[in-house]
Amino acid sequence: MITEQQISTIIGSTAVGPDGKLGTVGEVYLDDETGRPEWATVRTGLFGTKEAFVPLAQADLSGSEIRVPYDKNTVKNAPHIDSEGHLSPTEETELYRYYGLQDGAGAVDTTTVDTTAVDTTAVDTVAGTTGNEHGTVGHDTSGPTTDSAMTRSEEQLRVGTQRVETGRARLRKYVVSENVTETVPVSREEIRVEREPITDANVGNALDGPAISEEEHEVVLHAERPVVAKEAVPVERVRLDTETVAETVTVDEQVRKEQIELDADDTTRGV
Repeated sequence: MITEQQISTIIGSTAVGPDGKLGTVGEVYLDDETGRPEWATVRTGLFGTKEAFVPLAQADLSGSEIRVPYDKNTVKNAPHIDSEGHLSPTEETELYRYYGLQDGAGAVDTTTVDTTAVDTTAVDTVAGTTGNEHGTVGHDTSGPTTDSAMTRSEEQLRVGTQRVETGRARLRKYVVSENVTETVPVSREEIRVEREPITDANVGNALDGPAISEEEHEVVLHAERPVVAKEAVPVERVRLDTETVAETVTVDEQVRKEQIELDADDTTRGV
């Protein structure tokens, strides 16, 4: 049987069953009428991500370990209850039925808190533990061995940069055809008949040959025409390059932080 004086010891201790370690004790739930420890939550699973209720009626404290007569599968498969700091009669009855126990020597009314049945001052001042009006005893998230101060934590935003691929570009060369018009000067020969009188200078050539005869004289005409030749020549070189452009981007993200407030009546506040 676990007593009120052992609450601070079992919170954060290791729960052990017949087949080995079950997990870490997270919270202790008190009987609303007697103020005695009635249930404990044990964190199970990878990294203690799951919590299961274990009855303390047959639990024994041995050093830093609390021993219960339930194996790993039994505790792991216990009904999942989101108690929010307090067990309802229906939830507690369901747990008693699962563990094969009677309803705590009669049904236990957990809806009414008897503030005279337990010395809440003693529970509240235990190092590393906190009590509330629901009869739940927990411990500071910093650990069960911390002092009476509570640690407040908050998330801080760490903004950095990561280089990612945003797109690709490539150069591609292809052939197109276009018309080019050039003006080229050309020349050609034309026939022009020239007549000249007989003079002393050409009389010799004029009398060279028979006096009367038939004769032909042929002249070959010439003309220029455009000739087109094409030649491929390099005109420029093209390459891809990158440049870095700096800009400012606004990051909008939610962060969580813890707030601590005092929950006490006017007498406790000392007002």
